[in-house]
Amino acid sequence: MQQTRTMELGTGLFALLGIAALFFLTTQTTGNKDFDADETFTVEARFDNVGSLKPRAPVSISGVTIGRVTNIVFDKESLEAVVTFVIDSQYDQIPDDSDASILTAGLLGSQYVGLQAGGSEFYLEDGSEILFTQSAVVLENIIGKFLIGGSGDDEETE
Repeated sequence: MQQTRTMELGTGLFALLGIAALFFLTTQTTGNKDFDADETFTVEARFDNVGSLKPRAPVSISGVTIGRVTNIVFDKESLEAVVTFVIDSQYDQIPDDSDASILTAGLLGSQYVGLQAGGSEFYLEDGSEILFTQSAVVLENIIGKFLIGGSGDDEETE
């Protein structure tokens, strides 16, 4: 009788530690680290489709996180999503003709804004708008086109 009670307590403790470990891993791998820049400037970009982009998503250039998304709203006039983000002011020499894309971290990971530097002699500043954008790639649309459309060749081969 005593041995069964000890076994049950051990099993329960093991399960509890497993749940605690999963909770810890979940909180550490979600990427919710605060963006800690003393001075920032705000930039906007318009997209046809933002996919599952969320506020607090990273903004990066060349793989380096330089900012965070602060707001995503729908513009009723242009029927586009307006993404507002802040960039650390130490990165104040990003050309104003740079382009912004919504990218995915890994195959099914979270989405973020990726900047590709342009070649202008003028730089982004507070209140700038990035004019060259590329919307999110929606995996469901690609799969649907593949399943319905086939290979995309309209010509018949003989």
